[in-house]
Amino acid sequence: MMKRNSKQYFSLPSIIGRGKGWVFCFLLTTFTVMAQEHKPFTLHDLIPGGETYHQCTPQNSSYTWWGDQCVKLDVDTLKVWNPAEKSQAKVLVQLDQVNKWLEAADKKPARSLQSVSFPYADKSWMLLQVSREYILLDWQTGKVEWTLPIAEKASNRDWNKTSRHLAYTVDNNLWITTAEGKNIQVTDEPEGIKCGVAVHRNEFGIETGTFWSACGQRLAFYRMDETMVSDYPQVDTDARTAEYNPDKYPMAGTASHKVTVGVYDIATGKTLYLKAGDPTDRYFSNIAWSPCGQYIYMMEHPREQNRAELVRYHALTGEKDAVLITETHEKYVEPMTPITFLPWDDTKFIYQSQQDGFNHLYLYNNKGEKLSQLTQGDWLVQQLVGFNQGRKEVIISTTEVSPLQSNLYAVSVKSGKRRPLGNSEGVHSVVLSASGDWMIDRYSAPQTPRRIEVVSVKTGKMIDTLLEAPDPWDGFNVPEITVGTLKAADGETDLYYRLVKPVDFDPTKKYPIVVYVYGGPHAQMIHNSWNYDVRGWDIYMAQKGYVVFTLDNRGSGNRGLEFENVTFRQLGVEEMKDQMQGVAFLQSLPYVDSNRLGVHGWSYGGFMTTNLMLTYPDVFKVGVAGGPVTDWKYYEVMYGERYMDTPQTNPEGYKNSSLLEKAGNLKGRLLVIHGGNDPVCVPQMTYSFIKACIDKGTHPDLFIYPGHGHNMTGRDRVHLHEHITRYFEDFLK
Repeated sequence: MMKRNSKQYFSLPSIIGRGKGWVFCFLLTTFTVMAQEHKPFTLHDLIPGGETYHQCTPQNSSYTWWGDQCVKLDVDTLKVWNPAEKSQAKVLVQLDQVNKWLEAADKKPARSLQSVSFPYADKSWMLLQVSREYILLDWQTGKVEWTLPIAEKASNRDWNKTSRHLAYTVDNNLWITTAEGKNIQVTDEPEGIKCGVAVHRNEFGIETGTFWSACGQRLAFYRMDETMVSDYPQVDTDARTAEYNPDKYPMAGTASHKVTVGVYDIATGKTLYLKAGDPTDRYFSNIAWSPCGQYIYMMEHPREQNRAELVRYHALTGEKDAVLITETHEKYVEPMTPITFLPWDDTKFIYQSQQDGFNHLYLYNNKGEKLSQLTQGDWLVQQLVGFNQGRKEVIISTTEVSPLQSNLYAVSVKSGKRRPLGNSEGVHSVVLSASGDWMIDRYSAPQTPRRIEVVSVKTGKMIDTLLEAPDPWDGFNVPEITVGTLKAADGETDLYYRLVKPVDFDPTKKYPIVVYVYGGPHAQMIHNSWNYDVRGWDIYMAQKGYVVFTLDNRGSGNRGLEFENVTFRQLGVEEMKDQMQGVAFLQSLPYVDSNRLGVHGWSYGGFMTTNLMLTYPDVFKVGVAGGPVTDWKYYEVMYGERYMDTPQTNPEGYKNSSLLEKAGNLKGRLLVIHGGNDPVCVPQMTYSFIKACIDKGTHPDLFIYPGHGHNMTGRDRVHLHEHITRYFEDFLK
């Protein structure tokens, strides 16, 4: 078991008898120190949106690369450092000088240098966004080299550094502003059809709707026809008279949108669409270009999501060229990343797959022939970070050290030999230099709030520390935070838990417990990051005298395919069994009051919270469920059908997972909180559950945040946690 270091105090008996005056002075000093040590947290300290939240988060600094030189980005100063020379950092340029150059070019002043970038390793040019304009400024000559206006309503901006063309959307259509400033309307579609935006509810790792070729002369984009999708009747209550403002929301088993992929050619000014066939009940994801820009690759899936094909298309004609890879699985196939070509060999690419049970890297040639499996083991590759071209290595982050960590490795593409990079503890996020010889490694560990280091990829060793953040919780009375393992309900699988004991813990007392739960796919609550990734609200509740417990059950993320897909077609079954293993563990602790057991979670965690309250009504006394799924038939197509199939093909599974069926089981106090305009778990989820409870004579409580989406933001997020806390204080403590 791992624990956070607890604070040490002097005991009174150890100082008695040394003289009254000495004792009096000592006690004054000691009580002053202890008062400082016992400084209480407020929710404003711990919750994003709080007035003092930024003071209680680890110090941070911004760094980036200009080629292979490291640049520190501050509000008013840029400093550069060459790791190869290990010289002292020097000032590159200051804000007042930049603004003098901008003024001379009749441009508006920049407010900060923190968001500049350096797109060209061989040029002393920095890219700024000032007002509604992109500007390339040469800091050596002080000359503005190039500017590009940004359209007034431009969203989803996608700039290509090679061509300097800018793709963006205005309302539901796609536009391009060329490097010369010419505005081109690429699509002209009616309402109900969206172009240039992410599709398929942002599943399959889809984060954008535009994809430039490497040279920036061709743009692939999504076109999504939602005219056949039902409108969910959201209402804008801020208007003088509430206004109808619907979302397109395809629920499981209902008509889904149809997506096609277009390609716009700057040279010809024409658009063609890939000839992928009828898009009905199909998904297209993981779009990638060949290095030469002649081909487009994408993954294609049937609506059942039990099959995936990597298909290649001719970019100039839209014709299908070849099906290179086919994967099938009896449950589901879920590719999350596009293929990545080797920068030194455009005939080979890396393909990521869970085909052996964990996400790993496979090397293929452009004929679709598998050449080798680059990584393997009972751990997974979390990210392909980039390449070191000189050494012909691929840089990856993995869970090899621990499922709770993210560590860096360099993998030889030729041999598959793997070597570690940087510190072995904690959770790491890195940015590679242009050549891949260096990386800025940003990480935290249980006792390390944040460190930023420069690491040599050649040696794998840290060569300089850019930032070592002090503990922002120093001076507060931080509770003991423990991480350990227990067995899942299958009796074999290790599950990780986090336990937060009350502040000023007394092992002879009995404490109330709050189980904080999520439990769904692609999520993990416990990491070996600072304070084990504990939530601010957990600390606040420990301060109020609660034990707070979190368990990553089977079905959650970063443990491999079998660990996650055990919930297939029966969401909420195996997860709850595992959570009850956690409850049994809690009940075995002498300081836990089993009669005062509460549970709280949001989204999938709201589903789990409500489910636990209804399935084990004699165990859980109080629950707070935020934005819950209450019946999977009301959830959206992509996610819902992946894990549950359709209501038509899995009626028993949908019935067993529906909380409406269990509404009559409620015994304890349950508060349901929902955003009034939630586009993810639509408000119908909660309204239908409340109606079911009324019909069955049970009495949950309800709180709505008007105008909010799937979660509360800003100052209202503090209010949310005040409200949650009050509920537990009123009914559990």
